Amino acid sequence: MKNYEITYHLNLLGEPCPYPAIKGIEAMQQLKKGEILQIISDCPQSIHAIPNDAKNYGYDVLEIIQNNVEIHYIIQKNF
Repeated sequence: MKNYEITYHLNLLGEPCPYPAIKGIEAMQQLKKGEILQIISDCPQSIHAIPNDAKNYGYDVLEIIQNNVEIHYIIQKNF
């Protein structure tokens, strides 16, 4: 894990797809410039959907950490 301070956590464990992607986008839109959001999901399809959505909306995906079935997405708003 890199050195950064997470501003918000969004725990979506147990949520079936497409809810992690939808709720992730909603949460990203609430961020202010420089803030960092951690999304935690165990939905296998989210490994593609969440990073793609973040990049398409202009957010930076700082890190993706997979720990067994849990996937942690670290996303920053820089605009």
